[in-house]
Amino acid sequence: MPETLNKSLLRRQLREKLAAMSDEVRHHKSVQACSFVASSAEFAAARVVMLYLSAPNEVDTSPLALKAWQAGKTVVVPKVSWNQRRMLPVEINSLNDHMTTSGPGVREPIEGKPVPVDFIDFVVVPGLGFSEKGYRIGRGMGFYDRFLAQPEFIGTSCGLAFDEQIVPELPVLDHDIPLSMLVTDRGIRRFANNCIEK
Repeated sequence: MPETLNKSLLRRQLREKLAAMSDEVRHHKSVQACSFVASSAEFAAARVVMLYLSAPNEVDTSPLALKAWQAGKTVVVPKVSWNQRRMLPVEINSLNDHMTTSGPGVREPIEGKPVPVDFIDFVVVPGLGFSEKGYRIGRGMGFYDRFLAQPEFIGTSCGLAFDEQIVPELPVLDHDIPLSMLVTDRGIRRFANNCIEK
């Protein structure tokens, strides 16, 4: 498959598919997907969980943050350095307080306690599309690819998506790393050897 498989065309198709979803359907599917994540052995075992702060068309991670706090877990989210093109994980205690919007509409904390990457047990990864083999296509900026490629990160990487975002195949490059698992509103798929079997 050509690397371009036309990534830009694929991104456009996936954006259109997400934009066509109603708020009610998006909310219902988000709750379903987050319930599957929360019921997984990987999430249960994690002490430090990294979530993304959802954009309007993404799976809403709010239910997962609340479940994590209720279970006594530490919740961290990315604070983005646009100049260095990297994400700094910082701890948060609220989804609403001390937040700002930066870059292309990305919500992030104004401040927060940095958390070392090797402390993070479980990372919830967004994307525009995901393949049935655990690869993802993001928005083209590479933040999560670089984050997951760090040797210090030894936790579980969990893609979170609506089932409509699953595509049969994606163009894969040598440096692309498959996720440990992928969760949608339809259930859990596991890919890597470092997943805990239920």
